[in-house]
Amino acid sequence: MRCTRLLAASVLAFACASLHAQDLSQVCHATSSYDLTVQQDQLIFDRTEPAPTRVVIASGTLQTDGQAVGINAEDQDRLALFQRNVLALVPRVKRVINHGVDLAMQAVQQEADGMNLDADTRAELQRRLQAHAADLHQRVAASQSTHDWHGDAANQYANQVIGDIAPLLASAMGQQAISAAMSGDLQQAAALRDQAANLTSGFQPRLQQRLQALRPEIQALCPDIQRLAELQEGLRASNGRPLNLVQIGQ
Repeated sequence: MRCTRLLAASVLAFACASLHAQDLSQVCHATSSYDLTVQQDQLIFDRTEPAPTRVVIASGTLQTDGQAVGINAEDQDRLALFQRNVLALVPRVKRVINHGVDLAMQAVQQEADGMNLDADTRAELQRRLQAHAADLHQRVAASQSTHDWHGDAANQYANQVIGDIAPLLASAMGQQAISAAMSGDLQQAAALRDQAANLTSGFQPRLQQRLQALRPEIQALCPDIQRLAELQEGLRASNGRPLNLVQIGQ
């Protein structure tokens, strides 16, 4: 059923990204054209275009597109502080993501609670949701790059969740519909149809509303992201262009 597929897919709406870019843009007015990979001793920013397409910051040094950039002592200090601040920000971002995962899974559970599922199906759904939440938490903990949450990677995980949850819910709702039809209870059959339509049209807005609880946590990140933008000001790549690793709009 389309509603069950939507329900499962929507779990990932805010959970399968290092931090939802639209939220950062809307709440902190922060954007970046780069992906970020965090390693023990360096930060790697990369993008397809324009140049510089690869920026490496490591212990106060700067390299862009394979070329070392000469910088003065003050800029070295700023780069070192930029790197430390990014490293300190990463676990805070991950805490927000993990909270989003929990809220999303709770939203799915709440929607399922309104389906009048049998006890066995409810228990199995809870078990599967908990397993997916634990798996997502582990993935977030292990992830050191925004590349981990792009396109195919996110879609592949979404399909795994969909393939696990959707058949369970579809089977339960289908059995209810069959039972209602066989008993001649047209009113119940119509109610099931309306319930499916409500899930299809209403779940995503309800999920978004629930995830508004994350907004204060995201807002708490904004001053530190603003500080990163300030620390990079005036720094240029080997081709003379500003780095603009983080951009703050209005």
